[in-house]
Amino acid sequence: MAIATRREPIPAATLDINAPESGWEAGELDTAVFAGGCFWGVQSVFQRVKGVVQTTVGYSGGAAETANYRAVCGEDTGHAEAIEILFDPAKVSYGTLLRVFFSVVHDPTQLNRQGADIGTSYRSAIFYTDEQQREVAEAYVRQLDATGIFHAPIVTQITPLIQFFKGEDYHQDYAMKNPHNPYIQVCDIPKIAALGQQFPNLFQEYGR
Repeated sequence: MAIATRREPIPAATLDINAPESGWEAGELDTAVFAGGCFWGVQSVFQRVKGVVQTTVGYSGGAAETANYRAVCGEDTGHAEAIEILFDPAKVSYGTLLRVFFSVVHDPTQLNRQGADIGTSYRSAIFYTDEQQREVAEAYVRQLDATGIFHAPIVTQITPLIQFFKGEDYHQDYAMKNPHNPYIQVCDIPKIAALGQQFPNLFQEYGR
């Protein structure tokens, strides 16, 4: 079954990061960086999650000089199409973002591809920003693999975030700006629908 057509969400992470009760200023944001296939669709989901304040598509995993779409499409830069998520941890936890990532964003069992998009730039990856994120991500993968909820083992890379490079302006909010694009209709609209179906309490409308 395709990830976006699953009728029920996968289990929540048993290990999570909770916003501290003290020492945390109201409105202070945290950062998550994920890669899960074409960044258009990944962004179209996360920008509709309550508690997410801003999303930016770009590239992670390679060097600055190759952080551009043409080079990344050559599949030899080390970059993955990625998304930087700024979120309010008092409203949505890192573990919840991971749950959405594994539930409706992509198929984490596909190695270096998502459907017809093939190559290392489309790989499944979590770029953690600190040791807490690493621990939660690794524990969640172990938890999900142990349940056997997927048809194959999860192949998501969990690697430290060295740097995130913002993508070209025309890629930002691409699905929203081009809703009638056949690729968006086939690949991304179902993911948005799945988010609303599986996580109605998290879903928010998005628009400028």
